[in-house]
Amino acid sequence: MKTKTYETMVLLDNALVREDWKKAKAAVTDTLAKHGATVLTCRRFDEKKLAYPVKGRNRGTFVMCYFTLEKETMADIRRDWELSEKVLRSLILRVEEVPAKEHELAAAEDSADFVVPAPPPDDMVEEEPVAEAAPADEIMVPDLNDIDMPAKG
Repeated sequence: MKTKTYETMVLLDNALVREDWKKAKAAVTDTLAKHGATVLTCRRFDEKKLAYPVKGRNRGTFVMCYFTLEKETMADIRRDWELSEKVLRSLILRVEEVPAKEHELAAAEDSADFVVPAPPPDDMVEEEPVAEAAPADEIMVPDLNDIDMPAKG
């Protein structure tokens, strides 16, 4: 069987990324290795505010990986990520080769002095607006005797 090259973009929970970047990255690479993939490059792509909540999260960090795989275990990889609380979403595509720039970017991130960038200024905790309860004396309860009921028959 011939080895194929794949690109994957994984959206991780920001709480995990801020806690420990290496542990967050391992959530992706360990799953790939578990299913026989050889990781060629893996790096932090970007952190973004999401267009809509995903698994209750409003922000996420994207991780871009390139890997090779001989056997057909793609369904198992997807299933592991779907069941993971750390992974919010994932997308896997077949590619012909790894772009040359990816090796350079991944190497820069693997250096000892790499620090995950600080969160952008729009990283505010978004709270749901709380509806104020109406005072008890303003609650209107309809009198069921005043409602015209259709005649039976």
